[in-house]
Amino acid sequence: MDTALEILDPLVFDHAYSYFFPGPAVACDDVSTASWSTTSLLSAVAAHNATAKVAASAMNSCIVSSLPRDDIRRQCASILFVAGFGAAAIYFLFAAFSYYCVFDRRLEYHPRFLKNQIRQEIMSSLWAIPVIDLLSLPFFLAEVRGHSLLYTRIDEYGWPWLFVSTLIYMVFNDFFIYWIHRLEHHPSVYKYVHKPHHKWIVPTPWAAIAFHPVDGFLQSTPYHIFVFICPMQKYLYAVLFILVQLWTIFIHDGDMITGTWSEKFINSPAHHTLHHMYFTCNYGQYFTWADSYFDSHREPKPELDPIHDALRVMREKGLIDEKGNPIPQKNKSD
Repeated sequence: MDTALEILDPLVFDHAYSYFFPGPAVACDDVSTASWSTTSLLSAVAAHNATAKVAASAMNSCIVSSLPRDDIRRQCASILFVAGFGAAAIYFLFAAFSYYCVFDRRLEYHPRFLKNQIRQEIMSSLWAIPVIDLLSLPFFLAEVRGHSLLYTRIDEYGWPWLFVSTLIYMVFNDFFIYWIHRLEHHPSVYKYVHKPHHKWIVPTPWAAIAFHPVDGFLQSTPYHIFVFICPMQKYLYAVLFILVQLWTIFIHDGDMITGTWSEKFINSPAHHTLHHMYFTCNYGQYFTWADSYFDSHREPKPELDPIHDALRVMREKGLIDEKGNPIPQKNKSD
C-alpha cells in the first residue's frame, strides 16, 4: 500500500487534499517538500513567512493541505480509497474478461446454476469489498507507517532474495490459507462465515470475491502478516498482491481442463470447480501439495465436469442436438 501512496500522493492526493482541506500558503518551490510530512510542512511555512514579502508571496504562493502525507487521518482515508477502488477495478476488469473470453457460458444451464446468479455474485462482491478493506486497514496502515519489513533498495538483501522471498511467500500463504479455508468448513463455523461463498455451486468469475466479508478478510490475512515477519521488496510485494487477486478470479472460471502434467501440482480452476461442487476437497490456493498431504485432494476427471449436466439440460430444452450442436430457435413472433 505504501507503493500505491508513493505514486498517488504527488499525482492525485496532494492536489485533492489541498483543495478539500486547505492549509497555509507557502512558496510554490516548497510545496513538494511540504507535502511529505507535518515537520517539513511547518518548516517550509516558517521559512516562507520569514523571508518572503506579503506582495511577493501573494504572487508566487501555493496552498498546501492541512493534512500532510504522514497525517494518520489522511493515510486512513487514502488507503480505504485506493484499496476499495483498486479492488473493484481489478474485479470488474478481469472478471469481465474471464467471463466473456474464458468461462463456458453453457454452464449457466446447469440445474444448480441459480436464477440471477451473476447479479447476485456481483452484488455480494460489492458488499464485501469495502468491509474487507476496512478490516484490512490496520495492516495497510502499519505498512504505510513503516512498521513492516518491506524495503525499497534491492541491494539491501540482494537479487537472490527476490526469488527466495517470493517462494517463501507462496508456500507460507498456501499453507495457512489451506488451513484457514479448511477450518472454515468446520460445522461450527461454516454456516456463519463460509457458506455464503458456497451458494455458488457452479461459480462464474464474478464469484471470485463474492464472500462474506469476514471470510474474505480471514483468507487474506496470511498475505498481510507475511511482510511483518519476513523482509520483502515493496514493489515485488505490490505485484504479487495484485497477482493474487487475478489468481482468485482465474480459479473461478469453471474451466475443467484435465489430463495435463500441471494438475498434479497446481490448484487449477478444475480443482476449485470440484471444491464448489463437492465442498470437502481441494482447499488449496496455488498448489495441491497440502491437499495431497492432508488427504483432501480430489483429482479432476473429465466425467466430473459440470458441463455434462448443463448439456443434458440444453438437450432437454431443445437447444442442442445429441452431438452438442446448436439447434436454430424459432422467434416467438414466428
